[in-house]
Amino acid sequence: TLQEFEEELRDREPSLWTLTADISTGVLYSDNVNNVSKTRKKSSSDSVVGFNSAMQDRTLSGGIGFSASRPIGEESSFLFNISHSLSEQYQETDDDYQSYGLTLGFDTVLGNQSLSPYMMLSKSDYQTDADSFSVMGGIGGFFTIGERNSISYGYSYSDSKGNQNSTDTTAAETNSISHAITLGHDFIINEIITSSISLGYADSNAKIDVGNDYENYDFGLSLNFAFPWAYISASNAVTFNDYKVMDTSLVSDRLRSDYTNTFDVMLTKAIGDIFPAIDPNRNLFINMSYEKVISEANILNYDYIGDSFSLSFSRSFK
Repeated sequence: TLQEFEEELRDREPSLWTLTADISTGVLYSDNVNNVSKTRKKSSSDSVVGFNSAMQDRTLSGGIGFSASRPIGEESSFLFNISHSLSEQYQETDDDYQSYGLTLGFDTVLGNQSLSPYMMLSKSDYQTDADSFSVMGGIGGFFTIGERNSISYGYSYSDSKGNQNSTDTTAAETNSISHAITLGHDFIINEIITSSISLGYADSNAKIDVGNDYENYDFGLSLNFAFPWAYISASNAVTFNDYKVMDTSLVSDRLRSDYTNTFDVMLTKAIGDIFPAIDPNRNLFINMSYEKVISEANILNYDYIGDSFSLSFSRSFK
């Protein structure tokens, strides 16, 4: 009977679809969850007052996603992904929400260019704020130069809206349309070490300009280490933000301008490397990361330092 069943399987056409499920859970601890300024002071109506928001908090999170992909021709493929995630903040409720996402992607090759147009739809249900919706579309691409270098680039367009209602009367003020351009360079130093350089520019145009319209410029550098025992990535990024309209509710003689310096280090390791009996196939991963953000601004409210630590577990089923 087993031989007959094996013969039947051999005669079947192989499936073109690949199905994958991704599951993750984690915890994030922040020592400055509300970006309280370094002096615990802030500007309000041209006066300096106390910045008394809570600083330390932790957030639990979980997520699940299902992906389906199939080849189209010899050099193209299609991706369909749906996802659901939830977040629960321990003391405050700003990060209590559930989100839903849908992603459609297409990968193809045109000459020496690998191109990936995509479209994303998302909805976030906040416990103490208006629901938000966003639509994003764009295209990314890359090409290689020799055996060690690759150049990547991308453009994205997004339209974000808040569900204004009788409770959340100002939600629509931050409705915005954004454009972003990215450029990157990846270099293979050796079999273990790679480096990445990234440049970015984004322009956000909101319904209510005051405090919401801005341009930002990004520069980032990262080193990645693919050790046999773990994967480690360390990166440093600088973002400059230039706001277009003065927020007179804070200060009436200054247009906001600031920059943030973000350093983070991440370690990923298969649980099976530590406990082979639990994860013999090495597809359950532990992820640990540390992030430090230093914001320098010409308005007191946005001059702060924040540290966060996260621990998460993820697994894929194919």
